[in-house]
Amino acid sequence: MAWTQKILRVNLSDGSIKVEPLNMEWADQYLGQRGLATRYFIEEVDPKVDPLSPENKMIMATGPLTGTMASTGGRYSVITKGPLTGAIACSNSGGFIGAEMKMAGWDMIIFEGKSPSPVYLYIENDKAELLPADDLWGKTVWEADEMLHKKHQDPQLRIACVGRPAEAGCLYAGIINDLHRAAGRSGVGTVMASKNLKAVAVRGTKGVGNIKDPARFMQATQEAKAVLAENAVTGEGLPAYGTQVLMNIVNEIGALPTRNMREVQFEGAHSVSGEAMHEPRKSDGKPNLTTNAACFGCTIACGRISTIDQGHFSVENKPEYWGSSGGLEYEAAWALGPNTGVDDLDALTYVNFLCNEDGFDPITFGATFSAAIDLFDSGAITTEHTGGMELIFGSAEALVWAVEALCKGEGFGKDLGLGSKRLCEKYGHPEFSMTVKGQEFPAYDPRGIQGMGLAYATSNRGACHLRGYTVASEVLGIPEKTDPLVTDGKPELVIAFQDATAAVDSSGLCLFTTFAWTLDNIAPQIDAACEGEWSVEKLAELGERVWNMERDFNLKAGLTAADDTLPKRLLKDAANVGPAKGKVAGLDVMLPKYYELRGWTNDGQLTDDVRSRLSLPA
Repeated sequence: MAWTQKILRVNLSDGSIKVEPLNMEWADQYLGQRGLATRYFIEEVDPKVDPLSPENKMIMATGPLTGTMASTGGRYSVITKGPLTGAIACSNSGGFIGAEMKMAGWDMIIFEGKSPSPVYLYIENDKAELLPADDLWGKTVWEADEMLHKKHQDPQLRIACVGRPAEAGCLYAGIINDLHRAAGRSGVGTVMASKNLKAVAVRGTKGVGNIKDPARFMQATQEAKAVLAENAVTGEGLPAYGTQVLMNIVNEIGALPTRNMREVQFEGAHSVSGEAMHEPRKSDGKPNLTTNAACFGCTIACGRISTIDQGHFSVENKPEYWGSSGGLEYEAAWALGPNTGVDDLDALTYVNFLCNEDGFDPITFGATFSAAIDLFDSGAITTEHTGGMELIFGSAEALVWAVEALCKGEGFGKDLGLGSKRLCEKYGHPEFSMTVKGQEFPAYDPRGIQGMGLAYATSNRGACHLRGYTVASEVLGIPEKTDPLVTDGKPELVIAFQDATAAVDSSGLCLFTTFAWTLDNIAPQIDAACEGEWSVEKLAELGERVWNMERDFNLKAGLTAADDTLPKRLLKDAANVGPAKGKVAGLDVMLPKYYELRGWTNDGQLTDDVRSRLSLPA
């Protein structure tokens, strides 16, 4: 039945570890991973909890298809209340640790309380113990990973770890697994570090064999893999260029946020694009891209592995960065590049290395740095604040200085760890923060892609592209083409994407499969693997249930309809060039219709009818 039906509950305060059975009634309603872990979380945690208090909990959760032969079945999620937003946080990661956790026999790990001293959790199948991590505290992710592998003498050990910024309270620290895969957004790593939990190390050798109908599951997964292979995006574009395939495309349509979203096109976009990563450098004749890479069970292999020019100023005296590591994906390349005005590909790669090495979100970092440039430009901060560094759009030197300052937790680096909302509030210009619910925007300007504006504004975890990726339809024509410049039909489109995404995130599969798959491809795989009957209709309703449950938690946490908005820069300042020239984000037109279609009140509250129809918890 795909689930292991076992949960590990770790009380960090008293050091106790207990095994619990999975609530299968909830599994039938919420499936796994994002949906099921959130159901557990809201049952056990007061929505008003301080995210960094011991009373907050953190759940690492797999989906029922995690660790199976389903393509991309390597995902896991971290669910908590996020310190960056004060909202529900669910951050999804690939790599191999999710599958390892499942093969060790666990659907979920629930962490509660706070350890009196630094510890890490070591799991070897049924064995689980908390071990001292005093020697790991203060180390980078990469250092701690190496130390743990050396200590346990097992090259197959899979490790998820936090870095120094998380320990120092950077509000957007992530949890890095397999060195360069990340549960990256909303500050889930900050929560982990606040509990004095440095790492989770897992070794599982049990495999995943409890499939309901193995023969039918094998057939369903093989048919689904063929669909991925034959699709232009999942079979060609993503393997060749990764998500960086989007850089030039989004720039051309005038929806690439540039210089803290002042503009919508970047003149240097090609220099930091997926195509550029393939091109030989003038300095050494070698390309930035070394190879592509895949997570557990993935037949797409969109991951990037890159190598920096050894003579580049960022690494010329740092041979430890001369080897290959996780390369730029689109969101990171955009946040560190066009959004800061920097078109130096090797500089962006170096900064991305450090985001992985020390475990923090490159989207929020890049957006926070670009907001800092706006603050510097306005005179709100000066070289006295930065220790002499001038913050200028287009300065690769300033970008490298900023990331190193954040990693060390020194000087202005501490301010950068606040995220752009709190940084801009501190220096008197909240209007420079490009955020929703305190979380920074990803790489799509809602003046040029209208549906994304509504998706950002209504996202349950703050501005996010992976909660309703209407770019698929509005830009790529998947599953059908819609006009990115119009608002008509976008509330319906956003809701459909949000609900389907919630279902996929609950399954253990990667969202990138939906460039080729619909729920018609996913439902047969789940139905063959899992106990019960899993139709397309059931998955769609499940997604709607998860979305409304998250919304309900946020409302109880104190968020309101006033938080379903966009920065004034996007609502008042029209796009200056490109196809969207003269347009602002049409949120005022779309949001009331969205509430109506959701069945919510005019002020965004859930109704009794919605609660009853979806069987939501009280």
